[in-house]
Amino acid sequence: MAAAAQSGEHKTLHIAMFPWLAFGHIIPFLELAKLIAQKGHKISFISTPRNIDRLPKLAHNNNNNNNNNNLINLVKIPFTTTLNLPENAEATIDLPFDQGDTYLKKAYDGLNKPLTSFLETHKPHWIIYDFAPYWLPQIAATLGISRCFFNILSARSTCFFSPSTEAMLNSFDPRTDLHDYTVAPPWVPFRTPVCFRLHEAKTFRSNAFRVDSVNVSDLARVGSVISGSDVIATRSSMELESDWVNLLRDLHRKPVVPVGLIPPSVEDSDFDAGEWFSIEKWLNEKKKQSVVYIAFGSEAMPSQDELTELAHGLELSELPEFSAMQVGVEIPRKEDDGTISRTSLADTLKMVMLEENGKILMENAGKMKKVVGDKQVNNKYIDDFVTYLQNHV
Repeated sequence: MAAAAQSGEHKTLHIAMFPWLAFGHIIPFLELAKLIAQKGHKISFISTPRNIDRLPKLAHNNNNNNNNNNLINLVKIPFTTTLNLPENAEATIDLPFDQGDTYLKKAYDGLNKPLTSFLETHKPHWIIYDFAPYWLPQIAATLGISRCFFNILSARSTCFFSPSTEAMLNSFDPRTDLHDYTVAPPWVPFRTPVCFRLHEAKTFRSNAFRVDSVNVSDLARVGSVISGSDVIATRSSMELESDWVNLLRDLHRKPVVPVGLIPPSVEDSDFDAGEWFSIEKWLNEKKKQSVVYIAFGSEAMPSQDELTELAHGLELSELPEFSAMQVGVEIPRKEDDGTISRTSLADTLKMVMLEENGKILMENAGKMKKVVGDKQVNNKYIDDFVTYLQNHV
């Protein structure tokens, strides 16, 4: 066994990767692909033509950038739209805000034939897939391809969904009342403040249990990919949530390998250097800790009312400088519908920038930065993940 494991550690792998059609999923998959390629392994990154064309350009080896992005093959597979999708819609970002993604999932499921053809032809050692292709694990298993579900969420989020794989497969949840979600789930054996707010509970139940055009709920999709996987890779670290990583393993009775937080690699992005230098110059002219960075999320589409409240909230705060990014504390929302008010935004900004609690927040953010930005720690997670894949082909 030891000799086999040793030989496995030196095996060069071919890994196929197949994310869901949302850039909030595609980009973490691409970042993981780059990290695996850095270890000398071949990646086939598979998506639809328009999504491949919209990916950040991959920088290749040069004197200043030691990567193996040349080992990443971007594979376009034919995408057949459905009657209910807008023209050229191949990702959630292309959909109207009020449409939902049920028809996109139907079109995504239609990728099973061209994907199967690719897998039959190229026979990768592993396929790493997302939550949505409930049909893929069986196809890969039939072809003798090892299977990994890459969970782009935190371990705690996934633990909160359901008590078991079987419950997911049957779209079952013992929580029958919305208020059951506002406390920790009964299957969590340790004390935790993690829970849904009421408006989050409404959204979760609406999305998780709603069946789509092929009569499969999101929860059942997740259950299927977990059930058919050989291992779960989760975008997490033991430094941040070891209890939850261990619980995820126990709930689903599968090996769970944390791959670190996978922060985006700035050196490989196609940002406008000239634009960044002008931003950096502007920032350098400001006092330390005087700029707030606010964001809604990678694909959030705020309504006009929300944008109006944001503008008024910034004005009400009477703070001098603002940029656009993410505040390190959540702005209080209305319990019933999750909207924010100008007053709550202004009060939160003042708290962050002016009050004692804001100083504590900044200190905690500094501690988190050391964990998130520790390249040695993050690299060790990728090393361990790749070694696992090599030893379990």
